[in-house]
Amino acid sequence: MKSVHPSNWRKASYSSQETSCVEVGRTPNGAAVRDTKDRAAGYFTATGTQWAAFIDAVKNERFE
Repeated sequence: MKSVHPSNWRKASYSSQETSCVEVGRTPNGAAVRDTKDRAAGYFTATGTQWAAFIDAVKNERFE
């Protein structure tokens, strides 16, 4: 099985100079998330469906 690495890593512009942030990268089937303080530690991935559900939950303040 061929390993596919996430690309186009980015963090929210809202976090600008903050050091305690996460970055999101694209994968062929969804998204990957990593810690900006320890990028070498790796990342976790989510399918497109999982990522959409997470974003929906954030937008609807389900974590507050």
